[in-house]
Amino acid sequence: MKTLLRRAGLALPVLLWALPAFAEDAPKLDSGDTAWMLTSTALVLLMTIPGVALFYAGMVRKKNVLATMMQSFIITCLVTVVWMVAGYSIAFTNGNAYFGDFSRFMLNGIADKWDQPFILGAGTDGAVTNTIPETVYMMFQMTFAIITPALIAGAFADRMKFSAMCAFMVLWSLFVYAPIATGCGRRRAG
Repeated sequence: MKTLLRRAGLALPVLLWALPAFAEDAPKLDSGDTAWMLTSTALVLLMTIPGVALFYAGMVRKKNVLATMMQSFIITCLVTVVWMVAGYSIAFTNGNAYFGDFSRFMLNGIADKWDQPFILGAGTDGAVTNTIPETVYMMFQMTFAIITPALIAGAFADRMKFSAMCAFMVLWSLFVYAPIATGCGRRRAG
């Protein structure tokens, strides 16, 4: 019993020192989380541009290698613009179960709180506070919005007109990917 009290007495100063860390209410930006998310964003982007582009270029006939690599690059450019204009707002803002409320249309207001953690699902019962800025979160989610249609391009590599591929990827990103990402965001936040 004496040893137990002695051990508890030794642990008490450590617990009292750590108590303020547990009492913090407002989350703060974490530079480690932000750095890891930016690193992850770069890695996913590297999977698309050189990774998927070279992989699919190696699977087609020699005369279509450049066109297949160009598809991955153009998909990256198209989906980046689509995601920044409407995709992010459809997927990760409050709205109904399928579409967001378009409050971030053309990234409206995303830079207002660039130095504060953002709240996914703000104003709802299942709001989740993150320790990264919303701009970093948007870029991380954008890389997955980019790589998904780039992977789809492997199904029709060498067999689809370039203009049709561009139109299909824009429509698919807006009407298939963004609502599905909405559902995943709602489950995570709610």
